[in-house]
Amino acid sequence: MDIPSHWIELTISNMNGKQRPRRRYDTKLRSERALGTRERILDAAKELFTAHGVEKVTIGKIASAAGVSGPTVYALFQSKTGILKAVIERSFFGARYAEIAKQAETARDPEEILRITASISRVILDTEREEIGLMRGVAALSPELNEIERELEAVRFTLQESRARLLVKSAPAARRLGLVRVRDILWMYTGRDVYRMLVLERGWSSDEYEGWLAETLIAALIG
Repeated sequence: MDIPSHWIELTISNMNGKQRPRRRYDTKLRSERALGTRERILDAAKELFTAHGVEKVTIGKIASAAGVSGPTVYALFQSKTGILKAVIERSFFGARYAEIAKQAETARDPEEILRITASISRVILDTEREEIGLMRGVAALSPELNEIERELEAVRFTLQESRARLLVKSAPAARRLGLVRVRDILWMYTGRDVYRMLVLERGWSSDEYEGWLAETLIAALIG
C-alpha cells in the first residue's frame, strides 16, 4: 500500500522531536459553508411548512430534506419555532426590503419619508403574500405562526419610530398630533388588514395600493 507523502513527513518530523505547524483554518470558508447549510435548512423547512403545515413537520423531517443531521439543525436554530421565525424573517426583511430601508435612513423631507413608508409596507406585504401566504393557509391555526406574526408586528411598530420622530420634528400637522398618534396612524395604515381588504379582497394592484397609501399618509400627517 502506498503511504501518502505528508504522513511520511509528519512521521519524520515527530521522530526528530519537531512538530509541523498546524494548518491555518480557513474561517471564511467555514462561515460560507455554515451560511449555505443554514439557507438549505430554511429552504427545506419553508417547503415542508407550506406543503404540510407547521404542526405536522418535525425537526427530523427538515434535517432529512436539507441533507443534514438533526443536531446540526438544533445547533443553528434551537427549535422548530426558531426555524419558522427565521423563515419568516428572511422573507419579510430580505434584499428588497433592505434596499428601500436604506433610502429611509437618509430621507428628511416629510413627503419623501411617507412615500418610502408606503413602499416599505408594499414590499413587506407583497412578500408575505407571495412567500408566506400558502404557509398561512395550511397552518392558519398554528400557535407558533401566530406568535411569530405578533412579534413581527411589534418589530414593525418599532422600526417606524425614527420616521415618526422625523415627521413630528419637520411637519406641523404631525407635530400637532404628537408622536404617539403619528406612530399609531403609521402602524394602522401600513398593517396587513388594510392591504388584505384592498389587494386580496377588492383586487387592487400592488401599485394602486402603494400609491393610495402614500397619498393617504401624506394627507393625514402633512395635510
